[in-house]
Amino acid sequence: MKILDAVRGGHDELTAWRRDIHAHPELGFEERRTADLVAGKLAEFGIEVHRGIGKTGVVGRLRVGNSARTIGLRADMDCLPIEEANSFAYRSRHKGRMHACGHDGHTTMLLGAARFLAQTRNFDGTVNFIFQPAEEGQGGAKAMVEDGLFEEFPCEVLFGMHNRPGLAVGKFQICPGAMMAGGAFFDIAVQGRGAHGARPEAGTDPVLAASHITAALQSIVARNVRPVDTVVVSVTRMHGGDAYNVIPARAVLGGTVRCFSRDVMRLVEERMRRIAEGVAGGLGAAAELDFRYLFPPLVNDAEATEFIADCAADIVGPANVNRHGPRTMASEDFSYMLELVPGAYIQIGNGDGEGACEVHNPGYDFNDAALPFGAALFARLVERRLARLSG
Repeated sequence: MKILDAVRGGHDELTAWRRDIHAHPELGFEERRTADLVAGKLAEFGIEVHRGIGKTGVVGRLRVGNSARTIGLRADMDCLPIEEANSFAYRSRHKGRMHACGHDGHTTMLLGAARFLAQTRNFDGTVNFIFQPAEEGQGGAKAMVEDGLFEEFPCEVLFGMHNRPGLAVGKFQICPGAMMAGGAFFDIAVQGRGAHGARPEAGTDPVLAASHITAALQSIVARNVRPVDTVVVSVTRMHGGDAYNVIPARAVLGGTVRCFSRDVMRLVEERMRRIAEGVAGGLGAAAELDFRYLFPPLVNDAEATEFIADCAADIVGPANVNRHGPRTMASEDFSYMLELVPGAYIQIGNGDGEGACEVHNPGYDFNDAALPFGAALFARLVERRLARLSG
């Protein structure tokens, strides 16, 4: 029986697990219930369970045969601080928290692969099932690594997967090299001098200075970065004051930077600091930049990329695997692990029908029809990479 057909035999259970996780979303480093569910399922499958790696991370280890070869498979578990807009029965039960990026589906696909591999044991070596906390900007990958992830669970190669709305279920896409951008968050605090709103001449308006800084930051991409080096600088939040008739003493703006190079990220930080301090100073205020580099660019190893694409083709046929997929300015902290272990990260179709909703949206939901495809691909990676050697 083919892997996909075998995994589809347990599709109802996979769907139930996924929807249970969806209904009980947990923010980064708070995934205690999810970790309990994951650890319980792994133990039920007969897989060795290790907890508390990167605070709430879980690793399952399955050894078969005598080979020293190893492989790592990774999924993320955390949710986002979003109020869910869906009305189905398994919608989030926790106000202000929602699985709006599909991590509930990623976790379930890896659990499905773990169950299949524990039952069939059709490989020779060790597979490490890595369930990572806090992917959404909180450094969960780094926390697991710093807790000795790869010392205790060495991996010769490492693979991950993310759903892609707009890509049909049953299709995959990937590209070698830099596939996802590195990411940083920033805050710029502007200090002025408060005054009555009717007497602006009596103070120094930090809101005005923050507004000019916001506009000036766009010159970094337009005039400081080479046109061939793709960069995004987005101011996404601004706060200053609480009353209509009061000029506040302080305003804070914040946002994100995305690019495909550490050198370019350093350039953006340096220019951002000079612009903020210079613009604020010219208006009689002062500015201080807090720049936090969170994720390196996600770079797929060429050999690992070809391997996972071949495995995906085994599952869905070559015509349904795009080996030269688009790069994206979104970031993914799996990149931190891929800086240490060669591997690859593939996108799996979440549906392309009318109303297909992007991630990080209050109306998003992972498509349960994709679960068997992801679980089957994870399992196929192990069967091919750790295939029993003859002789």
